[in-house]
Amino acid sequence: MQLTYGQYGGRFVPETLIPALDELEAGWREAQEDPAFHQELDRLGRTYAGRPTPLTLAERFAPGKRLYLKREDLLHTGAHKLNNALGQALLAQRLGKRRIVAETGAGQHGVATATVCARFGLECVVYMGAEDMRRQRPNVERMGLLGAEVRPVEFGTQTLKEATSEAIRDWIGSVETTHYLIGSCVGPQPYPEIVRELQAVIGREAREQIIEADGLLPEVAVACVGGGSNAIGLFTGFLADPVRLVGVEASGAASLGTGRTAVLHGSRSSVLADEDGQVLDAESISAGLDYPGSGPEHAALRDAGRAEYVSATDEEALAAFRRLASTEGIVPALEPAHALARVAELDEELVLLCLSGRGDKDLAEVLAR
Repeated sequence: MQLTYGQYGGRFVPETLIPALDELEAGWREAQEDPAFHQELDRLGRTYAGRPTPLTLAERFAPGKRLYLKREDLLHTGAHKLNNALGQALLAQRLGKRRIVAETGAGQHGVATATVCARFGLECVVYMGAEDMRRQRPNVERMGLLGAEVRPVEFGTQTLKEATSEAIRDWIGSVETTHYLIGSCVGPQPYPEIVRELQAVIGREAREQIIEADGLLPEVAVACVGGGSNAIGLFTGFLADPVRLVGVEASGAASLGTGRTAVLHGSRSSVLADEDGQVLDAESISAGLDYPGSGPEHAALRDAGRAEYVSATDEEALAAFRRLASTEGIVPALEPAHALARVAELDEELVLLCLSGRGDKDLAEVLAR
């Protein structure tokens, strides 16, 4: 088994999926070499998604810091997930796939997938855990309005892990006509690479914007980490720079902080697992971070010492959620609220943080606490 990121990555999938992954990888390589693909993705980003997203100096949230927020919450659909969904939809069209399946936890990837399927006239099926459907009801309703079929997953923890498993099962049975639009930098190769490259626009833009705004590179770049797509998108813009990279996990789903090497959903990474490699349940108030694994590239960055990963509790995230709303007039999603919760204790003064999504979807959950 050829691994992609040191001891991590690879393809740990049924043989029936190997031809589809080969086809996807070949199509991705071809698209990467085709200027027309990049031009169309750039056009859609500017005219449909709302790129570039702005950089906002949060002057009251963290006294003593110069905290810049990369405003992915202002992207169409309300989160960074659309960057990836648009690119993969274009890729699916190139491959002749007219049916899309996806998994979603917080619902933002499901909404982004349903959005691009509506835009391009593709059939859309989204798998979502029943517990996540309960706590993210507005996004379930949005997906239905956009024409997607949302299929509840009612076993296990009824969250993102089980939704992903069901999406994979669907894909195995329909691989000739279906593209599996993975929402994070997880899964078998080439998915982690595809998602990273499609989210790298976050880091590229943020790097230019903070230099223009402050005249300097940030001292530290911070992002929340579940599967890790917004974080890897931000970090990619600064890997070659002397910038500290900090990922913030949910304390009940800290696979990079407390996990061990295991296989989950088609790749080897750092996973919440027991000594026998059995995957353990994750737990977080944030549906988007409620996942027992992380992208294999994050595990490799951790091992290399290039990025570090800390955690925040539900209570800390809730406090940061409320504080950003009351000090800056910005309601964040609960996912980036975990990253916000760690800002005050950073040693650095010039901080760049990816505000990966907005908090409309989380209001009922927050107000119930």
